[in-house]
Amino acid sequence: MRHALAERVPPGGPMPEDAVRAPHFVRSFERGLAVIRAFDADHPALTLSEVARAAELTRAAARRFLLTLADLGYVHTDGRLFRLTPRVLELGYSYLAGFTLPQIAEPHLERLVARVRESSSLCVLEGDDIVHVARVPARRIMAASITVGARFPAHLTSVGRVVLAGLPEAEAEVRIARADLRPHTARTLTSADALRAELRRVRRQGYALVDQELEDGLRAVAAPVRDRDGEVVAGVGIAVHAGRNSVESVRRDLLPHLLATAARIDADLRITGPARTAGHDGGTRG
Repeated sequence: MRHALAERVPPGGPMPEDAVRAPHFVRSFERGLAVIRAFDADHPALTLSEVARAAELTRAAARRFLLTLADLGYVHTDGRLFRLTPRVLELGYSYLAGFTLPQIAEPHLERLVARVRESSSLCVLEGDDIVHVARVPARRIMAASITVGARFPAHLTSVGRVVLAGLPEAEAEVRIARADLRPHTARTLTSADALRAELRRVRRQGYALVDQELEDGLRAVAAPVRDRDGEVVAGVGIAVHAGRNSVESVRRDLLPHLLATAARIDADLRITGPARTAGHDGGTRG
């Protein structure tokens, strides 16, 4: 949710003080968003100093923003640690309420999960990351704890690669040049040429399969979702434990159902019109 709220705040944090801004730019609002963005799943509770450091603010400025958010009910503090409250969800409700793509896709994801008994997600590109905008988990005791709003580097994920492969070649090249190609596992593609070749393969075959590149033991397969103009607006994917599913079984048992699901979502989008997908560098589509 916080990613939707702070869509225009650069991924690396607030803009430098000397950056050129439009006359309408409200610096204090940017700082307030930076304070909210300091909190995430890995850092749900932060001290004043930690918030100041994450938001690139002085302790005094961070304290004023935190206490203001607390007065408004968006932050709770025990006197030392600060946490966001559920009221923050209100800030993103209007965005999600008008975001039709997840609403269209979710029934199809539910049928897919019921058929293959593996979790499935719908993801869109935001900056250089892929963001989960709809997810249906499988009913497994050890199911992965990925939630709506979770984000990962696009080039490391199957859903990210099907979206990147659907971009105009010049735009895809920009993403490749910006990608952080440091290895996450021994299998991670770590050269621009290898990533470029993989995106060509994905474009040619119509799906992406990533084998333990983001995390050891995790295999994932994804298919592109297209609007009625034929443009790739999202990716739908299934992630599985490598111990339960070989690459061959993923292709044999999961991929056909996944491709059929993507085709059904495509068909619905052709009827309803292009889904509004925010976060793409080109702006909102549809």
